[in-house]
Amino acid sequence: MTREIIAILRGIQLHEACAITDVLIEAGITKIEVPLNSPQPLDSISAMVAHAGDRAIIGAGTVLQVDDVSKLARIGAQMVVSPDCCADVISATKSAGMLSYPGVLTPTEAFAALRAGADGLKFFPAFKLGLDGLSALKAVLPPEVKTYAVGGAGPGNFADWQGAGITGFGIGTGIYKPGFSAQDVAARAAEIVAAYDKAFA
Repeated sequence: MTREIIAILRGIQLHEACAITDVLIEAGITKIEVPLNSPQPLDSISAMVAHAGDRAIIGAGTVLQVDDVSKLARIGAQMVVSPDCCADVISATKSAGMLSYPGVLTPTEAFAALRAGADGLKFFPAFKLGLDGLSALKAVLPPEVKTYAVGGAGPGNFADWQGAGITGFGIGTGIYKPGFSAQDVAARAAEIVAAYDKAFA
């Protein structure tokens, strides 16, 4: 099954990137982002794409500039995630053949992102939107739109978010922090996948 879980590896370093990619894929998480405010992010993404680009969707997070989109396209990244809704970044991402997941919080931002061609909406910070806020937005969003809760979503409340209509999740410090070993990540990934499968069964 393809799980709508995006692993956010903020702070990951090149020497550990491929090993952590492997444990995520083995656990069943096949969407992986390296935020651009990590050390040498393009080097890590490039290595991960070469190592596992045929087994996972690998891309960047915290993408704020069109120039960054061009750099990501050149190294074979497959996904662009942003904390904000920038139509130019979304358009450039789609023109380059990558998936676009911009950050939104309001109806205005959500529809602006969709009009620009976004593949899904990253509700960030999700804990500020809340379950009732998501339910209200889902009433006006096209039913096929993929929605992701990022910030405040984890195994303990996946079922609540699913009940409110979310498609999936972006998980950051709940799955990786600088200093975590591949084994640490594997254990957290297993817990996250089990909770996701239970919530979306």
